[in-house]
Amino acid sequence: MVGIVGYGAHIPRHRIKVEEIAKVWGADAPSYKKGLMLTQKSVPSPDTDTITLSVTAARNALLRAGKVNPVEIGAIYIGSESHPYAVKPSGTVVAEAIGATPEIHCADFEFACKAGSEAMFVCLGLVKSGYVKYALAIGADTSQGAPGDALEYSASAGAAAFIMGSDNLLAEAVDTYAYMTDTPDFWRREYQFYPQHGGRFTGEPAYFKHVTGCAEGMMKKVGMKPSDFNYVVFHQPNGKFPMRVGKMLGFKKEQIEPGWLTPRLGNTYSGSSPIGLTATLDIAKPGDMILMVSYGSGAGSDGFVWKVTDRINEVRDKAVRTTKLLDENITFVDYGTYAKFRHKIRKND
Repeated sequence: MVGIVGYGAHIPRHRIKVEEIAKVWGADAPSYKKGLMLTQKSVPSPDTDTITLSVTAARNALLRAGKVNPVEIGAIYIGSESHPYAVKPSGTVVAEAIGATPEIHCADFEFACKAGSEAMFVCLGLVKSGYVKYALAIGADTSQGAPGDALEYSASAGAAAFIMGSDNLLAEAVDTYAYMTDTPDFWRREYQFYPQHGGRFTGEPAYFKHVTGCAEGMMKKVGMKPSDFNYVVFHQPNGKFPMRVGKMLGFKKEQIEPGWLTPRLGNTYSGSSPIGLTATLDIAKPGDMILMVSYGSGAGSDGFVWKVTDRINEVRDKAVRTTKLLDENITFVDYGTYAKFRHKIRKND
């Protein structure tokens, strides 16, 4: 058996409300709140980036991993759309920050919003093959949205980290699945700061096709149906899409809600479904079955079936719960502060 030995998340404490963004651009805030089910999003401070988010999430994962020594971690993979450096890895910084040995394999992954689940997929494979004892997978982003663009209402920041291993599991990886095609619904070219997207094209032929294709393929592979799962976690570009795709697949609202964070968090891109999984693990019971399906533009989805073990009760409160990060000790900022934090306003040097 292979699976999750430790997990952790981190979310910046600053938030901005949908109304505050809409007020600046003369947009209809109720349409975003009702149509896309968004109320607010997290905002990274000027000294917060993918690396700092990843370090904190990884340290929380180590707390839940218990006796795992960082020097036993043989690989660290960080999936993100917003690595701080174009040419310099994020993984090596995180490795040193958590006390890993130089005898480690690090790589930065990219695949739009499924870069985090991509890292999870590979880490599970390395552990299952026996190539490493433990592997650390992280999905983290300080996502970008151009001023006035629809993405600005949802693009947020956060990270989730998972230590994969083969002993003392808190959740067993029952099986994995992947589904992808060349569907260019969202992209950002070299040297461009803000991404572009295909509007409505991002829904039907992109998100819904790949998430349903992956979920159906995953369930067929393991011989399960929606009613066999206690919880399901989907990628969350907004609040509406995961609820709609869940209904299409036959899942109930109560199966989705524990990991449905976007209305209060925004879209954390590579951290989206991984953070949803951390919130679900925070309340899951031994024996619970969880389906997780990510999505990344370009386009593809990774599927995972997790079976929660008895160890979850021992470790869930050894680190801060995701819902506490989401709802406690938060500070709301105005658009000017948000714009300064996100470098939308620059000094003329």
